[in-house]
Amino acid sequence: MTSRLLSLYGLKYVPFRADVPAEALYVPPTVDAFIRRVEVGLAQGGFAMLTGDPGTGKSIAMRLLAARLGALPDVVVGTIEHPQSRPSDFYRELGDLFGVALVAHNRWAGFKALRARWAEHFTTTLRRPVLILDEAQEATTPVLNELRILASKDFDSRQLLCIVFAGDARLPERLRTAELLPLGSRIRRRLVLDYASRDELLACLDHVLAAAGNPALMTAELKATLADHSAGNYRVLMNLADELLAAGAERELPRLDEKLFLEVFQAPAPKPRAGGKKR
Repeated sequence: MTSRLLSLYGLKYVPFRADVPAEALYVPPTVDAFIRRVEVGLAQGGFAMLTGDPGTGKSIAMRLLAARLGALPDVVVGTIEHPQSRPSDFYRELGDLFGVALVAHNRWAGFKALRARWAEHFTTTLRRPVLILDEAQEATTPVLNELRILASKDFDSRQLLCIVFAGDARLPERLRTAELLPLGSRIRRRLVLDYASRDELLACLDHVLAAAGNPALMTAELKATLADHSAGNYRVLMNLADELLAAGAERELPRLDEKLFLEVFQAPAPKPRAGGKKR
């Protein structure tokens, strides 16, 4: 089905799926500015945080950040994939990410080995390694505090890592609690993602269609309709567009238009009640 769909519409890939190439992702200006601030801060290290409601673009922003920083010379980027880990599992994951052999029962040795590896990297490249922690609101308090202590050196005057947290509205709330306030006070760069405007949604559609190879796939009226029905949510926008694309391919339509939207998403008319009394 996918290959036939791509051939029918002259697409290089399905532009509304989560696995599109990183270079084809839409970059809102606020996200681009945040990534540049993180990039500039690689020489100093420290903590950055990106938060927002589901569908406002956190995952896309993290993909863009990892891709852009990973393309820089001498920058090592690691991503924590299981934020709910206990401290011992957390250390093992850090060891895998940064190529340090750790012993589970000897956390002190792991602490020293990781800090030595990061300090050596900084000495030779003048850029801190980067650690990205997605869904950081799910991380346990001991792990977050362990990360704060791991990353600092010389009474907090030097930072061995550049650490980026991403999460929903629960994350800043947690960082204001007494247990995590020492970490929350160290966040240097912040970005709060809000729901997208109509113009931003339209710009996103234009970008992803052009990048996929068919900027004329949708009529202007359909794009406006999709933007108006997405509630400012990029994920909703992509899901609606993906469903329309599949429906258009099934009907072998040459172009997607507003008529198709009405056919696919219009609520069916209520059926008349049966068994009414005759008068």
